[in-house]
Amino acid sequence: MEVILKEDIVTLGYKDDIVDVKKGYARNFLIPQGKAVMASESAKKVIAENNRQRAHKLEQLKKDAEAFAAKMEGTTLTIGAKTSSTGTIFGSVTNIQLAEELAKKGFEIDRKFILIKDQVKEIGSYTATVKLHKEVSIELPFEVVAE
Repeated sequence: MEVILKEDIVTLGYKDDIVDVKKGYARNFLIPQGKAVMASESAKKVIAENNRQRAHKLEQLKKDAEAFAAKMEGTTLTIGAKTSSTGTIFGSVTNIQLAEELAKKGFEIDRKFILIKDQVKEIGSYTATVKLHKEVSIELPFEVVAE
């Protein structure tokens, strides 16, 4: 079933994308929550026209995201965590802690756009991906240390 997304959904797509999802996911979650609409022919034409008119604005957003990525380049984070004597963390480090540390450094990024590939359960160095725009993402190195 084709739907048009009304907002960015990290695992699915970006606003105004036409995506193919299972019928139950569309009918039971996306459409009732207001996150998507049915992709009828008329809706597709409206989205195409809106995208054509917004092309300049979208290009500016991409340039802003690239500039923000250039400012963030070289930023490394240090996350303090309570650990056992063997170096295992009590709990885990999540994108919430990374977003808080970035906010302390002056970079306001929604935690939904910070993706950690592996679970962080031990002290060490890791990498997270920060999606700033549909086409702009950066790798953010961070280190987990014992408090």
